[in-house]
Amino acid sequence: MSTITVKDGTEIYYKDWGTGQPIVFHHGWPLSADDWDAQMMFFLKQGYRVIAHDRRGHGRSGQSSEGNNMETYAADVAELTAALDLKDAIHIGHSTGGGEVIRYAAKYGKSRVAKAIIISAVTPIMIKNEANPDGVPLSVFDEIREGTGFSRAQYFYDFPIAFYGWNREGKTVQEGIKHNWWRQGMMGSVLAHYEGIKAFSESDFTEDLKSLDIPVLVLHGEDDQIVPYNQAPKAAALLKNGKLISYPGFPHGMPTTEAATINKDILAFIKS
Repeated sequence: MSTITVKDGTEIYYKDWGTGQPIVFHHGWPLSADDWDAQMMFFLKQGYRVIAHDRRGHGRSGQSSEGNNMETYAADVAELTAALDLKDAIHIGHSTGGGEVIRYAAKYGKSRVAKAIIISAVTPIMIKNEANPDGVPLSVFDEIREGTGFSRAQYFYDFPIAFYGWNREGKTVQEGIKHNWWRQGMMGSVLAHYEGIKAFSESDFTEDLKSLDIPVLVLHGEDDQIVPYNQAPKAAALLKNGKLISYPGFPHGMPTTEAATINKDILAFIKS
């Protein structure tokens, strides 16, 4: 396995295939680099170098008891991109990974990142508070914490239904995708997943978004039941050079279930 050891001793697993301009993929909670299979293969065949890592506490990376927060997630990415000496890179993040992309690009990546794409992302901030009155109530995240922390196997088995929109009329559960979601989730650390809920729900990316000069593509499904669609226009409006594409009826997990459409739009943006 390919790994690097970051400064606190945690091993970070990554895949690195192909040559050409690098594309770095940042997965969502509570998954792994494997969630990007449909994108890794597509962009590899388009002639790009494709890289995806397992976030600390997720997948095959080390299960550290510390650092399960957005600052450390971004710092880990900075160490990985420096170790691989990635320049002129495209960074693509889904959900929590979208926040990770924005925090990394703003804090560490300005000399290394050419463009960014955030999909179904948690930016600019998810939780409801005085500054974000139409956000998601704390009680929703407390329920996710309870299920994750104390009945994870069953909770993760049920979670993909809304994640992929299979609870909508006319939709059918795709059992292979469901089981693959569960497999990825159960590979990770229950502690990292539990603490990661605070990271994705309470991190505020407002100033990060404002600081970026690079082109950023914001993609979001209008029927996202995990990260509400209203996140996307707010994030796009904060960017100096942002573009928003919305998809009627698409779910949170659209990079998997709607891969052909998502890949086409990402490729057009990269080439623009």
